[in-house]
Amino acid sequence: MTAGRSVSHQSTLGLLVRGKNINETTLLATDYLNHFNEIIMVLEIVPDMPECLEEAQEWAPKSYQDHFRDSAFTDKDLAILAYENAPEAYKAPFDRTVDRMNKLVEQGLREITAKVEAGDENLLRVAVESLSQSLRDRIEEASAIINGHMQAADQDDVDQIASGQEQLSSQDDIDKLFDD
Repeated sequence: MTAGRSVSHQSTLGLLVRGKNINETTLLATDYLNHFNEIIMVLEIVPDMPECLEEAQEWAPKSYQDHFRDSAFTDKDLAILAYENAPEAYKAPFDRTVDRMNKLVEQGLREITAKVEAGDENLLRVAVESLSQSLRDRIEEASAIINGHMQAADQDDVDQIASGQEQLSSQDDIDKLFDD
């Protein structure tokens, strides 16, 4: 498909999605983020009801397309078609953000499971709060991309900052923050 035809196709989809809870520019829908809001809600119950950990462990990453196929979203077929034709300037950073959220849940669930098994309620609560906040931050990032407020260049800047902080933050650097 030529670039001109792709842009024309995206413009046509932009008209089709108007008023359908799908962004006309990015061709992405915030409804997908409900998949991650669900795991946050379940996780936040775990410190008070550790038996809910099993429900959290049943959560699994779900592709954008599968989310809509399984949803009651009225325009789910259009949402899938729009996503598959979304401009790469939005789709690529969106997909990277979703991948990070999936990895956060996977890693966080391992940590939370260990805290439940150890019976450490205080560390469990901290782990759940930390994971929930990290997911909320990524949801805000994904929402900004979906709504056209963050494009690939902005996402690259975020990635560079995050990786730079991880490389520069040794335990000594962290300890210095708390020294008087």
